[in-house]
Amino acid sequence: MLHLASQSPRRRELLARLGVEFGVLDVDVPEQRQPGEPPEDYVRRVARAKAGAGLLEVMTVPGALVLGADTEVVLDDEVFGKPRDAADAVAMLRRLSGRSHEVISAVSLVSAGREAQVVCISRVGFAPLDDDDIAAYVASGEPMGRAGAYAIQGGAERFVSRLEGSYSGVMGLPLHETAALLRGFGIATGFALPASAAGPQAAMTTTAPSRE
Repeated sequence: MLHLASQSPRRRELLARLGVEFGVLDVDVPEQRQPGEPPEDYVRRVARAKAGAGLLEVMTVPGALVLGADTEVVLDDEVFGKPRDAADAVAMLRRLSGRSHEVISAVSLVSAGREAQVVCISRVGFAPLDDDDIAAYVASGEPMGRAGAYAIQGGAERFVSRLEGSYSGVMGLPLHETAALLRGFGIATGFALPASAAGPQAAMTTTAPSRE
């Protein structure tokens, strides 16, 4: 059985779009870049560590496969992790304003006897942002808990003037590369629409208040 070693609801949503069944593992892996460690090497290492930590939890499950992923924003060789607070988010967005940065996503898939990894590097260009835009976006709360202090699928979509690479990779899980990785392990992928694209009735069912 396939397991996703991630606490990210975005990764769960993206993996579900590939039409595969999977369980979710809650792993806690230190995300600390080593001195002099190249950004890509750091992202690869964290993704591999997440998959490995997840595998330890399901070693007794026959045929268990664990997928781990990591995504980081990189500008001028500096890795922009998740902002510590609102002031840190403002500082990150000011630095990203009017510039292009890289988003590196690594995906690792491991079993008891095999391991494989893919990396996707995208370039994202931000339009110049004024202080009012930055303040309003940070006040929305969306930047918190997100690498680089923004979500391309959310309010920050309006900041993006150019994208070269994988939209889903910038979100947190590059689907083209992930699908190829899964097929290499014999896992067939299919198609599953996001809830928001499944039609008005589906959306109504999802958002209707409980009457219990």
